[in-house]
Amino acid sequence: MQELFKATTICGVKRDGKIAIAGDGQVTMQESIIFKGTARKVRRIYNDSVVIGFAGGVADAFSLSERFEAMLNKFSGNLMRSAVELAKTWREDKAARKLEAMMIVADKNQLLIVSGMGDVLEPDDDVCAIGSGGNFALAAAKALKENTNLSAKEIAGRALKIASDICVFTNGNIIVEEV
Repeated sequence: MQELFKATTICGVKRDGKIAIAGDGQVTMQESIIFKGTARKVRRIYNDSVVIGFAGGVADAFSLSERFEAMLNKFSGNLMRSAVELAKTWREDKAARKLEAMMIVADKNQLLIVSGMGDVLEPDDDVCAIGSGGNFALAAAKALKENTNLSAKEIAGRALKIASDICVFTNGNIIVEEV
């Protein structure tokens, strides 16, 4: 069965000791209907010390974020260990393997992508993006980081704005959280 509710764009940027994650608020139903424009897909967890942004099927994304927060609690907030253990669980659990979602996660030191295949990736250039408009946001964020002195928060927000101007699955209702 095809997921009914999906589509979003999430962008993460690390610069000058700060990490920001931005996400839009659009939820699309069956590829053609904007079902909701004010969803909150970027949030703080683990005593506000970790920021996550998720893309993919809504129920799958919530399930994945709940599992990740449980790992953070289990491993005392260690972001990398929690992400790796989540990836292991994801690959071993038949139900979890069917989750169609990805996350960008960050604490004050690290920026990671937890992929839909159960991988944990640390971006080489401290910029990453996922979701329907991810490639647009990624290109914009890389250009802004290389050619401006904007902060991580400003780059992530502007990259999402650029993506929202191009991608029909991304809207201008942008939330940015910084660690």
